[in-house]
Amino acid sequence: MLMTETAFHTAGTVRNAVHQMDIRNILQWLTSPAAPQPVDELPMLRFHLQALRQVKVTSVQRAHALDRLYKRGMRVITCLLPSLTSDLVLPVPRKTHRIVNGILDLLQMLADDMLALLEEPSPARPPELALWRSLQALAQQLLISHLIACPAPAGAWQQLHQTYARARHLQVDNTAVQRGSSRRLQNVYYSAVLLGCAQPASLTPQEVLFLADYFERFADQIEPTSVASPVAPATFWIDPARDVAAFSVLRKHSRPTTALLDSFSCVHLCLLLRAQIAQLDAGTSAPELNLPDFAGTSAGRGVLGRLATRWGDLGKRRFIRRRQNHRALLGAGINGLWHLGRKGEPASVNVSHWMVTNESPDGYAVMHVTGNTGVLSVGNVVAVRTDADQNWQICLVRWALSENPEHLELGLQILAPKAVPAILAQPSHDTGDTGTEYLRVLILPEIPKLRSGQSLVVATGALPKEREKLLLLIEGDNVSVREVSRTGIEEQTGSVEIMSIEPVQNPF
Repeated sequence: MLMTETAFHTAGTVRNAVHQMDIRNILQWLTSPAAPQPVDELPMLRFHLQALRQVKVTSVQRAHALDRLYKRGMRVITCLLPSLTSDLVLPVPRKTHRIVNGILDLLQMLADDMLALLEEPSPARPPELALWRSLQALAQQLLISHLIACPAPAGAWQQLHQTYARARHLQVDNTAVQRGSSRRLQNVYYSAVLLGCAQPASLTPQEVLFLADYFERFADQIEPTSVASPVAPATFWIDPARDVAAFSVLRKHSRPTTALLDSFSCVHLCLLLRAQIAQLDAGTSAPELNLPDFAGTSAGRGVLGRLATRWGDLGKRRFIRRRQNHRALLGAGINGLWHLGRKGEPASVNVSHWMVTNESPDGYAVMHVTGNTGVLSVGNVVAVRTDADQNWQICLVRWALSENPEHLELGLQILAPKAVPAILAQPSHDTGDTGTEYLRVLILPEIPKLRSGQSLVVATGALPKEREKLLLLIEGDNVSVREVSRTGIEEQTGSVEIMSIEPVQNPF
């Protein structure tokens, strides 16, 4: 979908005309055809919302116009979301970031104006509709921030909590607003909170959308708990005065005794996650389990597994992180690391410069300084070489943050001090083809007390699940051929699969 910048200059030329508007102008625009490009609708939607705040109208007229502006705005945002998430690279380009800011501003205006309708009560206008729409706009605002790895707008979580608190005060939180839908106000609220608890900075855009869909279907699996309940895994509490989604009781024990909005447990949800993963592994299709189609992929099962593990054991960090400010080089992707492993020098590999901001024995936090970052995403493998160590350490990108087009931070987990590049030879999937497919892969060495055997890093989906024996070609001083079998999956992301391997014993 193409996006134009024309609309971003339109609002500036008409902003001074707001005081000349009346309700007829707004309604006339609402009956006009949509712009050819959805992005061109954004400034006019914001303009008319601003105008509606200033014109003198009855409460009925205001509610009617706002109803139509809300529906048109949400249609535009639905059309724009696929283009914002497809082939998204980090940091987000300036043009895309500007469009996202326009969407976030529109959602904020819709959330505020819907909530303002409650100040003009009407028997013909139930409060739950305005609250539902305000919650939905805020949830969409948070979702879009997660998609571009950007921190949520200031005050967004606080407003979400306070809006839901108002719904509970009016006793409409358990009300389904849309006809024929089972989604209640509390489903909208808890879906957003659960996504915030899932550490969205550690997810790709596709994984964010997948979990958002998952929580919409299964948010009712959470259980309310008492403030005085003992500390337990998969339990969270919410402070409406804090601008965050929720706190894990295992990470932050000092829960407030007053003004606590909610405390809930995800134990049943974690049990459901593990049961669903087992059924998927046994061959049950995702639709049969009422799961999004993405759950049937290796990456989908991987993110469900990580979520169940993460919520089931959110204890203290194993190592203390120490602040640093030294430089490092970084290369990304299996192909890039394969070349670095063969040559040891980045001459033919896209390498960028980074600043290590903190480190521990199992990883780094790094900030981009200069150089083309290439295609970076959460879940991909990278190689890091610091000033203190001339070896290329192999790492997995665990999280990413990008506040603006000039800013990118990554959290890296060290997988191994080095990797051995290899070629994986496998017969073609086509039974009528006798050719062989060759894939570049990485062999991670055994690490005493951490990893008892070797591991293989391959692109996600590159190997059929039923293929257990693998043939590896390793080029050193001489070319060697090794036959190995995979014994288990250590990690599955949208970019790579890391599997444990062991040599095939020759019976002769």
